[in-house]
Amino acid sequence: MADSKKKQIPLRLSAKLYDALAAWAEDDFRSVNGQIEYLLTECVRQRKKNGKYVSEHLDEPPDLDIK
Repeated sequence: MADSKKKQIPLRLSAKLYDALAAWAEDDFRSVNGQIEYLLTECVRQRKKNGKYVSEHLDEPPDLDIK
């Protein structure tokens, strides 16, 4: 049975990725932490649904076109 207490983990993100997540979180009225948790939950839900990762290139850093 899964532990209902949330786990804390260190997470390192590039400045560009963090800024993109922060802007997205603000648009969705979430904290950055809440946005990351939401996105990870959706990815896991999608994988359970069809047995595939959201991206074939999940381990590659995203190419962010942020100015």
